Amino acid sequence: MNKNKLITLAVVIAPVLVLVLIAKMLGFPVFERIATLLLINMILVLGLQVFMGNSGILSFAHIAFMGIGAYTSSLFTIPLQMRGMVLPDLYPVLKPLLLSPYSAIVLGAIVAMLVAALIAYPLMRLSDAAAVITSFALLVVMHTIMVNWSEVTNGPRTLFGVPKATSLYLAAGGAVLAMIAALFFKESRSGLLLRAVRDDEVAAGAMGANLSLLRWRGFVLSALFAGFAGGMWAHFITSFQPSAFYLKETFVILGMLVIGGAATVSGAVLGTFLVTFAFEALRAAENTLNASAVLPWQMIGLTEITLALAMIVILILRPSGLIGAEEFGALISKKWRRD
Repeated sequence: MNKNKLITLAVVIAPVLVLVLIAKMLGFPVFERIATLLLINMILVLGLQVFMGNSGILSFAHIAFMGIGAYTSSLFTIPLQMRGMVLPDLYPVLKPLLLSPYSAIVLGAIVAMLVAALIAYPLMRLSDAAAVITSFALLVVMHTIMVNWSEVTNGPRTLFGVPKATSLYLAAGGAVLAMIAALFFKESRSGLLLRAVRDDEVAAGAMGANLSLLRWRGFVLSALFAGFAGGMWAHFITSFQPSAFYLKETFVILGMLVIGGAATVSGAVLGTFLVTFAFEALRAAENTLNASAVLPWQMIGLTEITLALAMIVILILRPSGLIGAEEFGALISKKWRRD
């Protein structure tokens, strides 16, 4: 492992450790909840960076794989005595199966990865607008399945009874593992070739790079991250609907990656922190304004509008995001050499 990679890992892991320390020292349940959700979202954003950041292809389907992980892990952990009420139409072969939440979270990640592996290869031949439109269509298809497969998902109704198992420490450990895996993939041969295809598809193909296979690897690993985050999220929230894995969450995760910088793991981490805390501050301001009746109307949608405007400004002023194309390690090493 080279020096730049070690510096990058140290810099991106440090704020996670500080966040956990502050949350435990403060002892506020609300702040601990925000910190836990931030870390789960970080896994999602890092998964999107694995594919989108290295391939240059925007993927809307990422959140759908989060849903697969969430429903799979929940299905095998809802207590047996509650399943008849929660999932009355569940297939008989699945009714007696029960796993620990931690095993189920891993299973959810694997199922999301396998689904991506089965459906993604032919789609990886597409580029540019065709690939983006196809990924959006894939999100719509998966969302429709979640809404209508009532035997497994309880349809559009709330799935409840999921045991709470995701702690702040578990979320922090998952986020650190995701950082390490994303950075190693980026610096691996597959990651380097994938970026070569992104930068010059014809030249990379002439050198023997298999475009479809490289994109497929990135997409499958991205789905693994999303399924893992979905399982952790489900066992933290404990009840949810298919609408949790659709356009709103897609927009937020994309915003985090775009604002921080899609090309780097550092950008994914920075974007997650910035957008999460900005969201919470704006939500608090919105609630305060509405409660105080200072304005003659109700303030609704302030957080979403602000995020959209922030994305527009970032894309105009810094199309590569706040971090740009270099990791923290490379930026710090350059500064040291100049000094």
